[in-house]
Amino acid sequence: MNKVSEEYWNDYWKNQEKPKSVSALQFGDDPDTLAQLVVDGIKTATCSGRVFYEIENEPLPTTEDYSIILNSENEPVAIIKTVEVTITPMNEVSEEFAIAEGEGDRTYQYWWDEHEKFFKKELGAIGHEFSEGMLLVCERFELIDVRK
Repeated sequence: MNKVSEEYWNDYWKNQEKPKSVSALQFGDDPDTLAQLVVDGIKTATCSGRVFYEIENEPLPTTEDYSIILNSENEPVAIIKTVEVTITPMNEVSEEFAIAEGEGDRTYQYWWDEHEKFFKKELGAIGHEFSEGMLLVCERFELIDVRK
């Protein structure tokens, strides 16, 4: 976590006990747009391929996790808290979840097309093949604070 994000985190919690699990991250290929969707309350979910957690030996998210959302300049924009985590095959992700990701025209078809393209590219780069049944780590989150 960079210094500005750490200061934002500490300022938000002030004298309260801070949660132990916090990370700072950018969403996707267009962090500014996606961060704004979070701030606007449109984006309330995200997902990633489970295989990436396995390859990077990263723990799966939990409902104890907080994240600082960063813009393209790695500046903190907002704080979110994970409220639900499920492992779901991509071809079983609900339309409601896809729409909760808040991207594009907010249709299931847009979500599917963009995620298929993204996962084919990312998996290909590490020598894996895309499968419609690949497991996704699906997270729902709440907006906790917007940086002023």
